[in-house]
Amino acid sequence: MLEHLPALQVVLPLVAAPLIVLARSTRFAWLATTVVSYACLVCAVLLASRVADAGTISYALGSWPPPWGIEYRVDALSAFVLVAVSLTASFVAPYAQRSIAAEVDADRQYLMYAMYCLCLAGLLGMAITGDAFNLFVFLEISSLASYVLIALGRRRQALFAAYQYMLLGTVGATFYVIGVGLLYLVTGTLNLADMAERLRAVEDLRPVLAALAFITVGMGLKLALFPLHQWLPNAYAYAPSMATAFLAATATKVSVYVLLRYYFTVFDPAALFERLPTRGIFLALSVAAMIVASLAAVYEKDAKRLFAWSSVAQVGYITLGIGLANHASLTGSITHLLNHGVTKGAIFLLLGGVALRSGALSVSVASLAGLGRRMPLTAFGLVVAGLSLIGVPGTAGFITKWFLIAGALERGAWWVVAAIVLSSLIAVIYVWRLVELAYLRPPQDGAVRREAPAGMLAAGLAMAGLCVYFGLFTSVNVEGARAAAALLLRGGP
Repeated sequence: MLEHLPALQVVLPLVAAPLIVLARSTRFAWLATTVVSYACLVCAVLLASRVADAGTISYALGSWPPPWGIEYRVDALSAFVLVAVSLTASFVAPYAQRSIAAEVDADRQYLMYAMYCLCLAGLLGMAITGDAFNLFVFLEISSLASYVLIALGRRRQALFAAYQYMLLGTVGATFYVIGVGLLYLVTGTLNLADMAERLRAVEDLRPVLAALAFITVGMGLKLALFPLHQWLPNAYAYAPSMATAFLAATATKVSVYVLLRYYFTVFDPAALFERLPTRGIFLALSVAAMIVASLAAVYEKDAKRLFAWSSVAQVGYITLGIGLANHASLTGSITHLLNHGVTKGAIFLLLGGVALRSGALSVSVASLAGLGRRMPLTAFGLVVAGLSLIGVPGTAGFITKWFLIAGALERGAWWVVAAIVLSSLIAVIYVWRLVELAYLRPPQDGAVRREAPAGMLAAGLAMAGLCVYFGLFTSVNVEGARAAAALLLRGGP
């Protein structure tokens, strides 16, 4: 069974989805989703352990050896992403029972679980596959499921948000598959490791550069790279709470993984960053995201939209490491795939509890007044996660910014250090708004002290606890990211 862990990682949620649809039982759907989520976490941890002990794992589907058949390939980077995605799923799945019951019509609730499983399968498949076209298939599985997860929200704006995301997501997927088509014409292979070797011998670089451009724009749309982020605020704001938390913590992170995979293992990173203006472009777009999106969050009146804008800024931190392209910066970027995932997952899970107790489909920033008295544990969890967004020492966010600043200083890019500090100070403003409302303003008339249901509260507080754990104990996040960064800088598949 251990030999088939790479296949089980994807097959388990992929099989669970149609079974949930056939059963049409909400209780069965929740139980199946929870069991599958924890099983995926176990598979991911075992795979990461095997990679740490024995190196890269290659799994040939159907006994067709690569590059002729589809290969699942698990190395330090993909193992890190598999753990990050499945860890988030293990918190979201138990949380989903009360959240979906409160936010989704009864006759559609089983569909939420089915789409969640499909989305999970797609994201895990993107992280584990070693085939360029197979990656596109998983990208579409996760994207189509994401559109439905957003559209099932009760607010009318959810349909518009899903439609907007679908349009831009389709453009992104089309650009990606055009880029893959150009690479196939040049190399004659779809296996990423084989493609990397053949690209080194290609003399006519024009189709290769065109493929790079298509893949960059396509995945840039998927990961909400500034200014290709227009779909994200509405998608996060109007989706059901469990969908928002899951997508915010995983979807954009896996898309960043794909970009890292192509830039550092398929294409020649030395040529990309030394002969082309790649570094300058990524640095400029990342700094713009960090500053502009953070400023937008300051003036936002809807709590979920506020933290959606914050997610755009946090993606800027991740892509900043790509632009700096040294070991310290890449360690920071890869670490932030996990650190930001647990931070933003905690925030959206806790906001879902606030929405449930308020009886509203949305949570305005003003409605958080007196939250420290009405829901003290929820307010405390939000503050802890907010401190991680700022990057206060002792939190996961601090670890990310420490490595990014170290990478910027190694490049002599003092202006990048200044941008990191400035964006962190702007984050202080919008996080302080929440602290002030929660603890320094009286609750609204008639408000009662009542926390979210135990399952929802426990999931949110547990993820908030991870914000502190990963800030104090870095053996999992930093060491895993260091190994992945070393792999990328070697340029090996």
